Amino acid sequence: MDITIGTLLLFGLTLVNSLQLDPADLVSMKDYQRIMEFRPLAVEFSQHFRNITQEDLDLESTRLLLYGNLIDMGNYDECVGINKAISDNYNIQGKYCRAKLTLVAPTTKLQVGICLPASCSAANMNTFLKQLIKKLIGLNINTQFVSEDACRTSDREPFDGLTIFTIVLLSVLGAVAVLATICDYFLFEDQKQLPFLVKAFSIRANSRTLFRLVEPNSNPNVIDCLHGMRCLSLIWVVFGHQYLLVIQAPIMNMLNFYYWVEKPFTNFISHAVFSVDTFLFLSGLLLVVISMRSLERTKGRLNIPLMYLHRYLRLTPIVAVAILIYMKLLPYLGDGPMFNSIHFDDYSRCERTWFWSLLYLQNYATAELCLNHTWYLAVDMQLYILSPIFLLTLYKWGKKAAAGIFVFMLLLSACLFSTMMTNKYPSYLEHGIIGIGQRKLYFATHRHAAPWLIGALFGYFLHVNRHKNFQLSRIMIWLGWLISLTLIFTSIFALHASAQWSAPNLTLLEAASYYTLSRIAWPLALCWVVFACMRGYGGLANSFLSSPMWQPLSKLSYCAYIFHIVIQQTNVGRIRTSIYFSDYDLMLIFWGAFGFTVILSYVMYIIVEAPFGVLETMLMPNRRTPPKANTPVESPDVPPVEATLEAPKTNLATLEEQHMEEHTSSTVAN
Repeated sequence: MDITIGTLLLFGLTLVNSLQLDPADLVSMKDYQRIMEFRPLAVEFSQHFRNITQEDLDLESTRLLLYGNLIDMGNYDECVGINKAISDNYNIQGKYCRAKLTLVAPTTKLQVGICLPASCSAANMNTFLKQLIKKLIGLNINTQFVSEDACRTSDREPFDGLTIFTIVLLSVLGAVAVLATICDYFLFEDQKQLPFLVKAFSIRANSRTLFRLVEPNSNPNVIDCLHGMRCLSLIWVVFGHQYLLVIQAPIMNMLNFYYWVEKPFTNFISHAVFSVDTFLFLSGLLLVVISMRSLERTKGRLNIPLMYLHRYLRLTPIVAVAILIYMKLLPYLGDGPMFNSIHFDDYSRCERTWFWSLLYLQNYATAELCLNHTWYLAVDMQLYILSPIFLLTLYKWGKKAAAGIFVFMLLLSACLFSTMMTNKYPSYLEHGIIGIGQRKLYFATHRHAAPWLIGALFGYFLHVNRHKNFQLSRIMIWLGWLISLTLIFTSIFALHASAQWSAPNLTLLEAASYYTLSRIAWPLALCWVVFACMRGYGGLANSFLSSPMWQPLSKLSYCAYIFHIVIQQTNVGRIRTSIYFSDYDLMLIFWGAFGFTVILSYVMYIIVEAPFGVLETMLMPNRRTPPKANTPVESPDVPPVEATLEAPKTNLATLEEQHMEEHTSSTVAN
């Protein structure tokens, strides 16, 4: 009721103050005459509400205000649904805006949904709101309450050329996939006789590859536990992003969020950044393991330009399609009072910086990232570009080169520590990772080099010890797991005490030490997990991580990582009313979003990633016939090497085993 009265008062004041306008201030006399038509309504309103007071509005009982609910959405659909013809020449259309009123601090703003005629501009509403506040509480506030970006009507921008191109491109890819599937199903009984293009685009053939399950330990060239590690890390990333987006939405019990920060479970959300370190660890590990085997086969010859070309062609199609969808289609995929405001980053950024994303330089070249989460691809690509230096030195100088890489990793960690100390960057838990200092650290390649280099060194360790049979005592096994779990849980929970509101802020030394050491401790813990699972010391952990159930999702992980933001942003942007914040409710939201993410990832895998992957593989020179999946590439006693995730590609994506040897051989000169 209070919101209804407030809306009536605001609309009434709009009418009354409109009568005070001078005809010279308007664009035309016709506009002035149109406003004057509302004079009887304005007079009636003034007579009825002239004695209204602040107590009459009962502002202190505004819904859940005492629980931290600072956003009242109103009825969005009712407002934008207004479309009434007043006369032959005039039509009233509803325009929904969110007014932001600063209360105590600049970061504390009360947001109220208001409805006004579409002909009114944000500047008009700012004038009226200032007069309203002056009348109610006697304050002269010189600030902008309403912006056009926070307003929406039922009208939508017409499709431009690039939007039409995006729709046509996706339609053509889908049509080609359907035609190839029809040919596959009706014209060819033997899958081995499928033409090249039919096999590349067939939904049936690609789905068969996607859902093909391989029993653990059936291929000595596969590290089975990496499927589970990759999928769990993906789920962790998506879960963390879900929280980041939801807390921007209207929450009816926002005060509970401040208590939530102190809970132990919160550490899993605030430290979801370790999932990215896991991806980088796997990337360095797989690159070295597979490349060292290829270098031995070709006696140290590496075709570096072809290696770079291969990786770029494998990563870029999905990224390019994602940018097009996010920039041109996402604004049409949903509607809501906060659809323009709830986003991981701004649509318009992609129009200005999309080319940096396709060059994989966005983490350094611009502060306005198109698809913020793709900074990881830039880091991984830049480390991959540097990888021939490490690969060739490891092949030529062996353990001496490994020692040099280890020292280099320590120097980079020291550089990270000194950067935080010199620039006095605080812990990201205190001021968020969006601060300028943390952006320089979090998106920087050298900040994430330690996990990648540790993964590379561990991959070299696995390679040189592939024939060695490790016999560990029960005490050593338990000690290994104890140290590994200690490093994992220390990395996650070390700052739990400092996250309490009553605790003092971390000192600069404490923050820099944690930030640096945790980036080393986490990948070191993963080294033992992988080693134990490979050598039969994993127990239940290995059974869980190596389960075939992870394999399809592991192959979809690249698409899921790229496209999950589209689903999450659409869902949160469509929210009409305040939601209740709790871990259980967030989990319900997350699993729904994750389910749709998997579906969208499957579609993108079928029409983009898999076809372009097959085309790129077949067109690359020096291609040879791959070995059968159950045929060891090396001697039977060689420990398994991940073959379902090829090194030249980011470890988020998983390719079929039959392409693995083709890809690795094509990066090496014969």
